[in-house]
Amino acid sequence: MRKEEMLKILFRNKLSILGLSIIIALVLIAILAPILAPYPEQALGEPNLKERLQPPSWKHPFGTDHLGRDVLSRVIYGTRTSLVIGFSVVALALLIGVPLGLIAGYFGGKMDLAVMRITDIFLAFPPLLLALLIATTLGRGMVNAILALAISWWPWYTRLARGMAISVKERPYVEAAKAMGIADWKIMLRHILPNSISPVIVQATMDMGSAILEAAALSFLGLGVQPPTPDWGLMVSEGKDYFLNYWWYPVFPGLAIFITVIAFNLLGDAVREVIDPRLRRRFL
Repeated sequence: MRKEEMLKILFRNKLSILGLSIIIALVLIAILAPILAPYPEQALGEPNLKERLQPPSWKHPFGTDHLGRDVLSRVIYGTRTSLVIGFSVVALALLIGVPLGLIAGYFGGKMDLAVMRITDIFLAFPPLLLALLIATTLGRGMVNAILALAISWWPWYTRLARGMAISVKERPYVEAAKAMGIADWKIMLRHILPNSISPVIVQATMDMGSAILEAAALSFLGLGVQPPTPDWGLMVSEGKDYFLNYWWYPVFPGLAIFITVIAFNLLGDAVREVIDPRLRRRFL
């Protein structure tokens, strides 16, 4: 598919443009956080007790928290934390799940049986529940939360990659490569993986928002990012006790989570339209 056709499909959908624009803005906010944040030192945890729980104003557009810290600054810095967690979780899940799925689908037999039975054990538990169990075992912290979420998600990519590998390995060019005596690992890298990766990319794009949401849930429960690190889920958790009288404290980080998840879902739909030939025909 030509680059021009991909761009044509991508930019014909206004919601896709909106999602992509929001994600680009979030990445820029994360990179430029020290410049954009009005009070960088407060974003990193420095208290300002003289201005505790101040409502939104020109000085503090998102108000202040229970330690007097500027909520806008912490939301801006929290963008960094959330994007790092989202990308890390999806990347680790892909690194574990895709190779296992390709191996299981390509070789089949006992290898396929062993991999899929292990996968089924993990899939027997809801992902968030399994992540909670793993995070509780590993201990609190951002790194452990990333590991817990990645371990709970890799089976989904394994099943997806396995199904595609089973389909692709029966095609003539793969059979020809086998007949020529090309090593299995070369066939998997040169033929199976490139022709199996499209649905995985779509799923990974849509999972970014879910990864950020579930990481926020772990932080909300005290198992993810720990204070004073700025994190949206942690801010919502800290602000829940103040919601009735100081609504701005949990609302703004909650809105940041909501907007980010929606943006990645919109982008995932756009990527699916670009990659899926059946959907692509409607736009060309």
